[in-house]
Amino acid sequence: MDRLAPFVSDPFDQPPCRGCSSYLMEPYIKCADCGPPPLLICLQCFTRGFEYKKHQSDHSYEIMTSDFPILDPNWRAQEEMALLEAVMDCGFGNWQDVANQMRTKSKEDCEKHYMKHFVNNPLFSSTLLSLKQSEESKDLDTAITFRPSDEPPRPAFDSALSRDMAGYMPARADFVEEFDNYAEWDLRDIDFVEDDSDILHALKLAVVDIYHSRLKERQRRKKILRDHGLINLRKFQILERRYPKEVQDLCEAMRHFARLVGPIEHDKFIESQTLDFELRKEIKRLQEYRLAGVFTFRGARVYDCLKVHREEERLKRCMLTDLLQCLQDSTACQQWLHSDSGINPVTPILSSAVMDGAGRRNAPPLNLTGLPGTEKLNDKEKELCQMVRLVPGAYLEYKSALMNESSRLGGLKLAQARTLIKIDVNKTRKIYDFLIREGYITKA
Repeated sequence: MDRLAPFVSDPFDQPPCRGCSSYLMEPYIKCADCGPPPLLICLQCFTRGFEYKKHQSDHSYEIMTSDFPILDPNWRAQEEMALLEAVMDCGFGNWQDVANQMRTKSKEDCEKHYMKHFVNNPLFSSTLLSLKQSEESKDLDTAITFRPSDEPPRPAFDSALSRDMAGYMPARADFVEEFDNYAEWDLRDIDFVEDDSDILHALKLAVVDIYHSRLKERQRRKKILRDHGLINLRKFQILERRYPKEVQDLCEAMRHFARLVGPIEHDKFIESQTLDFELRKEIKRLQEYRLAGVFTFRGARVYDCLKVHREEERLKRCMLTDLLQCLQDSTACQQWLHSDSGINPVTPILSSAVMDGAGRRNAPPLNLTGLPGTEKLNDKEKELCQMVRLVPGAYLEYKSALMNESSRLGGLKLAQARTLIKIDVNKTRKIYDFLIREGYITKA
């Protein structure tokens, strides 16, 4: 049984002849009944009827050669492969170097043949077009993924953002530690030799199959991360914040099942749940209008304004009653003032009065005259340092540290600010709120 095989330019790429251990030169013989691994012998050993282990001289065989035309009757398969390798080595357009490397064709022949059969060939152009269209359709089928125009985040090593991205390295498009990171350890001592028994050989193949299954699981998890956009966790969380709190909780619960469906199906499910939640909320609001006797949209707007006004009046009426109940206990009164400080603007005045009545006096503002660094502060910063009783030099140092950390992380939380500034937590909060209010840092 004769069969033609692809051309291999270098005989050293093939295993040696099983019979005489010489390097195989085309044409050579491959046994069709033995393998894997394939049993390859040269023509001399084949004519002598070479036999080895289970291989017999009457087995079916294949003639391995590349001495046949493919695209042009004047070009053999060997020359086609040599031309492609020469263009890959020398670069497109360097036809003189390509011809020198081939040694069998001229510069004009190489250029004419390559342009005719590999550039202007309609078969290859249609194939490349279909491949491009399939890649574009594949990109459209994905949900929240990295686009070629997007710049993936490059966090500093061992930063909070790097930990959120599970050690993802954008430059290598890989992770510092893989899933099942020590899967390769099972193969470090395996070596296939000819003297292995059938059972030992089968066991080694079983170990290799297990390793392949673990690699497939690793790639499956990477595909889930890539398709669903879970690598850039911060971007994914920002997109989730557009949903109401109830839908966000649903997203968190359904994320475990995202691996069972595609990204488009998963996003459609979340969007449908969001629409369902909004419809239920709107129906409940319309039912409230109907119970109140409102039948027009204009009346609904008036009803909403009056409802807000009634709620504010109710809170104001209840505030004094609650305060009188807690007036005898200074601790309970302070807790009430802190909880209701955002409802009524009278609360800060009452708070200071209760504080003074309880015997706790506020310290006088700090005098900044003559202190180093005062000239670097604006009026608002001077007022902050006076009220917090913080020297200008320390304030400038804390401000620089918080601004650098905020720019590095893309935002800063109060807990992170307290780890950077080792002072009183109340002073840290005032400095943190002031910097956010003035726009020096952003809140995470």
